Amino acid sequence: MDTVRATTADADLQDLARAVADESRSYLTTVTEVAAGTTPEATLPLLLLAVSDVLAVGARLGATTDVVPAERFEPDRGPDPDVDPLRAALANVFEGIDEYAEVVDPLVTPELEQSSVSGDLVAIAQALAQGLRHYEAGSVTEALWWWQFSYLSDWGERASGLLRVIQTMLAHLRLDVEDDVAAEAEYDALQS
Repeated sequence: MDTVRATTADADLQDLARAVADESRSYLTTVTEVAAGTTPEATLPLLLLAVSDVLAVGARLGATTDVVPAERFEPDRGPDPDVDPLRAALANVFEGIDEYAEVVDPLVTPELEQSSVSGDLVAIAQALAQGLRHYEAGSVTEALWWWQFSYLSDWGERASGLLRVIQTMLAHLRLDVEDDVAAEAEYDALQS
């Protein structure tokens, strides 16, 4: 019976790792495309979906029992990629609306700190990419440990705050219209 449970647990962790790897790749692709400015009219909807999707898989990581690798050290996968160009490109995309206020810890204090859309997008990308490097090198447990640890300690909170900011931006973009435009649209809707 223990062998069956271990096999099921291993299969579940393999499925979770595959799901996180897929969402990580998708997120990294979306953020890179947004930074390149390939579809400026779709920037906010694309990021809303990408951050929501990565938060959904992150919730699975948070709900999973702690993943502990056999080795107590992280294998060196070489130098971290340079994310400064990505950060600069995203800051350019969000120029004028990049900075926002974030509650430091809603359970402990109402204190606010400054955060940025570009900085949060890149921090999430870095954490996901680090886990992806382990996953693609065949270190599935190490990848899961990294994704879970970084979700709970950093990117999960950043992504949650960022999701709210992106949704708020989208709401302002779509709902903040001149009174006469809104009245005309309402009139047209009632006459249909």
